[in-house]
Amino acid sequence: MNPMMSRIQELPNDYNSSNPLPPSTETPFPISTKPKAQNASSATTPSLPPAMDSVRSHTADEIVQMMKRTPLFMTNLDEATGAAGEDVEKNVELEALRALQYEGTRAEIALGFKERGNEMVGEKRWGDAKEFYTKGILALRKRSEQQGEQSNNDGDGGGDGDGSEQEEMAKERKIEEACYVNRALCNLELKNYRSTLTDTSHTLLLSPTNTKAHYRSTLALLALAKHDLALDTCTRGLALTSPTLISTNIAMQPPPEHLAFQTLRSRILAAKNESENKESVRRAADEKRRREQLTLSAAITARGIKVRWTGQPPELEDAKVHLEPDPLSATSEVFWPVLVLYPLVGESDFLKGVGETASVADIVGTVLGEGLLPWDGEGEYVLGDGGEEGKKKKGVDVFMETVEGGMVKVGRKMRLLDVLVGGKLEVVDGVVRCFVVPRAKVEGWVEEMRKRKGRRGS
Repeated sequence: MNPMMSRIQELPNDYNSSNPLPPSTETPFPISTKPKAQNASSATTPSLPPAMDSVRSHTADEIVQMMKRTPLFMTNLDEATGAAGEDVEKNVELEALRALQYEGTRAEIALGFKERGNEMVGEKRWGDAKEFYTKGILALRKRSEQQGEQSNNDGDGGGDGDGSEQEEMAKERKIEEACYVNRALCNLELKNYRSTLTDTSHTLLLSPTNTKAHYRSTLALLALAKHDLALDTCTRGLALTSPTLISTNIAMQPPPEHLAFQTLRSRILAAKNESENKESVRRAADEKRRREQLTLSAAITARGIKVRWTGQPPELEDAKVHLEPDPLSATSEVFWPVLVLYPLVGESDFLKGVGETASVADIVGTVLGEGLLPWDGEGEYVLGDGGEEGKKKKGVDVFMETVEGGMVKVGRKMRLLDVLVGGKLEVVDGVVRCFVVPRAKVEGWVEEMRKRKGRRGS
């Protein structure tokens, strides 16, 4: 009788109400030995019956914790048995329930786990089902190891065993096969494809003709895009489920398993064809990019333009050096990303592609020709005409950096190609950099740049 439940005592025939039965001494909980707080009335208060005293001697939280150690109410195994290092009395009821699942032969224990796993599969609880199948496999393995140790201790045993032992071993082998192939299904549904292949391999070692193992391993290989291996496994499954010919040479109706393998084979062929097409397109695109890059390098070299790569190019999104209109012709025009810098105000503009035939004035006019810039409060950054002596302070000048790190002024009427050829200037990381300075402040800026270069040189 569970001590949590009250006891009903049967009254004897000669029961005399004037002589009641002695009170029960059973308690639903152990009476706490913690010292109780004393108050003025505790000395005159009569003691409670043991059952009530066992409840009153604990807090509500303590009662809840003790109830959770009862199998009917438990929600956590650690709370029921005591976490590691916790001094908790042995839970006899729980140990008894645990022992029940390991009573019986190896086959009976493993079969119980397998059937529980099958129930979980019916509810599509793949994780729980996988655990039960694993327990079934471990139960067979553990008992087999124990049997092997016993055989080693006892010697050879004088023979192969009787028929009942062989029958039991065959039953265990069949249950183990079912646990492995069913766990493969769980791993397949959980998208653990490599674990699926491991389980189907164990299954086929136990039974090479298991069609479920062939089917599930084929699905896993297909999911891993291993199309050739999937086709090989599927072909084996088709052979195992192929309908036989009767004596009249009329083909029998293909079994459902064979039709399933045929459908799966069609899926594999379609996936393989799609993958091969994508790979072909990818290889063609890679080859086209390689040829374009070689053509571009040859075109830049032929023009005598010096390019230096730092290994840490700036983020340019889709902007890059390229040839137009034909990227595979070295005679096409080279288009450069151009970064226009305004060093005195810390601002910049970026042009994704400027043809080599464009003039410096075209580049500056693209960014300055739309009116007053929002950060140009004094109106210094204007094109100007640069012609008459009286107007020489109006407008801007454009500079580019030399290979030695100095600055050189470039004429506004020069083409970008003419500026870059000759080897005095270099293009760093495929980006042309132009420094734009108001004419009225050029002398001061140039002097500052010389000082900086001198400090770097020293």
